[in-house]
Amino acid sequence: MASHRVQPADAGAPTRRQLREAGRTRPAAASADAAPASADAAPAAVAVTEHRRRTSPAARWGTRAGVLVTLAAVTVAIPLSQGAARSEDGFTDAEADATLPSTVEALTSSATSVLPPASLVSGDATALRAQVDVSRSQEREILPGCDGEANPASANGQVPQSDLCYLWDGKTQLRADAAEALAELNAMWVTRWGTDLCLSSGYRTLAEQRAVKAAKGSLAAPAGRSNHGWGLAVDLCTSQTTGAQWEWLNDNAPVFGWENPDWARPGGSGPYERWHWEYTKGVMADGEYYG
Repeated sequence: MASHRVQPADAGAPTRRQLREAGRTRPAAASADAAPASADAAPAAVAVTEHRRRTSPAARWGTRAGVLVTLAAVTVAIPLSQGAARSEDGFTDAEADATLPSTVEALTSSATSVLPPASLVSGDATALRAQVDVSRSQEREILPGCDGEANPASANGQVPQSDLCYLWDGKTQLRADAAEALAELNAMWVTRWGTDLCLSSGYRTLAEQRAVKAAKGSLAAPAGRSNHGWGLAVDLCTSQTTGAQWEWLNDNAPVFGWENPDWARPGGSGPYERWHWEYTKGVMADGEYYG
């Protein structure tokens, strides 16, 4: 009959109870071992992320820079390769562009002319433009309706109205050439003093000369002998025959052909008349010149 005797347990072998307890403690130990590993891995992951964040834009900009350099090379290379080529009329593109205004000039300049650039205008057109400019300057009459032409074919005190011009005051008249010269002097006077020259007398008919002679006696020339009768003399207001304005007249009026004659100055051959001024050129040619 077989023996069912229980074999004595090996003293070195673990018991079931010990195995169960070992099974319970093994997962906790594994978690404890894993925790340090996770703690060590976290900084590494952060470092990788930070590296990617810092290096990715540079990489992107490097790519873009490469594209831009390529485009720039193409843009510069093509015009340089064609720069030596000239058009049939002998102008390069650069020379043609040089005649055109810049963007800033085009936006800020006023539209003063509709003509093309000077380099594109022929010599004949330039001459024509000069003629137009001269014509326009001649049209700007200093005395509207006065042609400034002298016509000496008349008699003292009987100068035709067609040969006389009204001055700025609307009532005083002079021969056309004398009137235009005095108007130019008046324009300078206005610039300096702000008002027109004040006039008390200009052209006188024979009848008016007789009336003045009767009123002033020796202070007036005989009828038919006065330069007022030729439309070549004026009398200024006495307010302009002293001080700074008188000095200004003596300095500037001769430039326009008008003078206070020697005979009317102190020590002259005639009466002292600071207000009497004559158009010297016309008097010497056609009037009563007393030296």
